[in-house]
Amino acid sequence: MAESVFDKVYNPDVLSCLANLSNDEVFTPPEIVNQMLDLLPQELFRNPDTKFLDPACKTGVFLREIAKRLIKGLEPQFPDLQQRIDHIFHNQLYGIAITELTSLLSRRGLYCSKYPNSEFSVSLFDTAEGNIRYKKVSHTWKDGRCIYCGASQKEYDRDQELETHAYEFIHTLTPEEIFKMKFDVIISNPPYQLNVGSGGKGSGTAIPIYHLFVNQAKKLKPRYLTMIIPSRWFSGGRGLDSFRQSMLNDHRLAKIVDFSDSKDCFPGVDIAGGVCYFLWQRDRDTNNHLCEIVNSYKNITNSEFRNPTEFNVFIRDNKAIDIVKKVLSNKETTLNKIVRPVSLYGLNTNISLKNSGEIAVRHSGGIGYCSKSIIRAGLETLNQYKVYISAASYDHAGQPDKDGKRRILSIVDIMEPNTICTSTYIVIDAFDNRIYAQNLISFLKTKFVRFLMSQICISQHISRDTFSFVPNQDFSKP
Repeated sequence: MAESVFDKVYNPDVLSCLANLSNDEVFTPPEIVNQMLDLLPQELFRNPDTKFLDPACKTGVFLREIAKRLIKGLEPQFPDLQQRIDHIFHNQLYGIAITELTSLLSRRGLYCSKYPNSEFSVSLFDTAEGNIRYKKVSHTWKDGRCIYCGASQKEYDRDQELETHAYEFIHTLTPEEIFKMKFDVIISNPPYQLNVGSGGKGSGTAIPIYHLFVNQAKKLKPRYLTMIIPSRWFSGGRGLDSFRQSMLNDHRLAKIVDFSDSKDCFPGVDIAGGVCYFLWQRDRDTNNHLCEIVNSYKNITNSEFRNPTEFNVFIRDNKAIDIVKKVLSNKETTLNKIVRPVSLYGLNTNISLKNSGEIAVRHSGGIGYCSKSIIRAGLETLNQYKVYISAASYDHAGQPDKDGKRRILSIVDIMEPNTICTSTYIVIDAFDNRIYAQNLISFLKTKFVRFLMSQICISQHISRDTFSFVPNQDFSKP
């Protein structure tokens, strides 16, 4: 009887349906979960002492898929099915839910009951939470920010009835005290970001938090750590620079599986820059600095073992390595040394402009005007022809458009003399001769330049560093 109840949970697979929903806290398809589990030594699922933790439970799919493997792997040690299930659920599987709702979802997905102390649970517990806990914790505010996750007090200092997204796992300095035990495997799909609203840099501004879950998991020193997170950390930025450095320089990072198009991993979910999952091994040979990088696009994979710190930036595309090496071997000055600073003229995107004036200002809404006195910098280029691009790449970086093409630059044009721009745009270079500007534009529009840019431009934001592989040219010639 118990076996038929347990088997019934998987057909149809409700979690496959949930995985198609769009949300910042993305549900993981069971197929991806099993690909991640395949990274682990399979003898873990034949060992009755192996302990697993998901520190960011949403549907319980990670624990459920682990349970399926353990139920099969532990059959020789526990021939009786119910005894086997009881041992696995009570001694090997643990989770921390991110909200009260997901705690119920996770218990339902794993125990077949929202309350594992009820008669409907496939394994009976003494408590209503079993081994999947949810504890409502509070942010710790200092100067308007949470000291643990960076959440805005203005945005998240809410009524107790509202969800504050203060996740227990990352709101403590001692995560080992949560369960007071050692874990062999930590596996999860953590929340990706927090909307900091007007308390941040602007309305709707979001800050990444997934790296906090990775760093906290490392503190527990599991034998194996695998998580699926956005690939934007490859290029750093937005508080991710130190995380990027620590990950890429960590010899324990054994494998990265990278999906440049997030839809290949999460159907229907659009995550700029794609997503990846990785395997971190605590006891890996300290002399092994090679990491297996797997590129996956439309079910076509390419794998290569390489040193992820070979360049100043991480190149995600294995096939691009030799091309970049060949370009850099000429030792030419690269365009990142030429590109002007972001916000060259010191004008923010939300600056109030006039309908007429002495200086024309190009902004996201068109053309406005200002007086020369408010220009903070870049005056030496005022009377020159300036080649400019948008500071944001086309749509979502790395994601193909409806025609299947990947676009990098959305706007490439010339600003005439006596015209400047807000920080919506980046000035590449400025010339006294318009011909030079036209030749630079023709160069920027080549597939060669856009290919080299795409090796760095993982997020939607373009910066000077995006041009680190692009060689500068003599723009007096076409």
